[in-house]
Amino acid sequence: MNYINFNHVPVLLNECIENLNIKPDGTYVDGTLGGAGHSFEIASRLSKKGTLIGIDRDEDALSVAKQRLKDFSNVKYVKGNHDDIKNILEEIEVENVDGILLDLGVSSYQLDEETRGFSYIKDAPLDMRMDKSQSLTAKDVINNYDEQELADIIFQYGEEKFSRRIAKKICEYRKLEEITTTTQLVKIIEEVIPSSMKNKYGHPAKRTFQAIRIEVNNEIEPLYNTVINSINALKPGGRLCVITFHSLEDRAVKKAYLDSIESCTCPKDLPYCVCNKKSLGKIITKKPIIPNEEEMENNSRSKSAKLRVFEKI
Repeated sequence: MNYINFNHVPVLLNECIENLNIKPDGTYVDGTLGGAGHSFEIASRLSKKGTLIGIDRDEDALSVAKQRLKDFSNVKYVKGNHDDIKNILEEIEVENVDGILLDLGVSSYQLDEETRGFSYIKDAPLDMRMDKSQSLTAKDVINNYDEQELADIIFQYGEEKFSRRIAKKICEYRKLEEITTTTQLVKIIEEVIPSSMKNKYGHPAKRTFQAIRIEVNNEIEPLYNTVINSINALKPGGRLCVITFHSLEDRAVKKAYLDSIESCTCPKDLPYCVCNKKSLGKIITKKPIIPNEEEMENNSRSKSAKLRVFEKI
């Protein structure tokens, strides 16, 4: 793969770097290495004593990152999922770190690469795997999930009001032939969405494709625990920066942050604390940081981005 074709524009770059409070000799984790846009700026601020740990489940992303970060000798690359951050750090014998960045969602490269099947604009096999070594694909979800499961996924993860109609149409179509391409799926969706609603909130297939991608890659369910484990992995004063692009992602991050600042949870009528729960830190961003107008204009994929920052005590 030619890494020059891996187009990636890091979202909220300056805001992330500023909020990580990078120490030159510190240890930092980019849990979603991607095109190394954020990582390049982190590595640029580290001394030879500092360390950057880059994690990604996409082999293509790791190959690109190694090219783009080739001038930095203090980068460790890990093929893995940020949801396993606790085990990953244990395996490489890192007890705790000074900062962690999680840039959630799909990368620009994954959306643009025709063979990956993430895009509803280009004809491709129904794949959508961020980790191409995993077995579950979008084709499996579309052809094997029952109608109720499909409807629930499309509604919950895609916030698609026509989820039941879409799921029903998918099940009707697959009785005639297997659904194997993005073009087939787009055609099915377009037949269901009323003409008055088409393109009202973007492409009519946008929400369904998002939902299937989230299901294939299990992007929501582990997220709460991932955030908790990330906070636990921080040194005192260390910071966690999480960029979300979906309301369910943002909700999970916000809940994990709020739960982490809670201290005693015992009933008020108890004379003394028995839960021994202590606050893990503080939320730096009372409201999420969002891109400015210039960034949203230059990078349309940043429009739904939200950055939340937590600092460990």
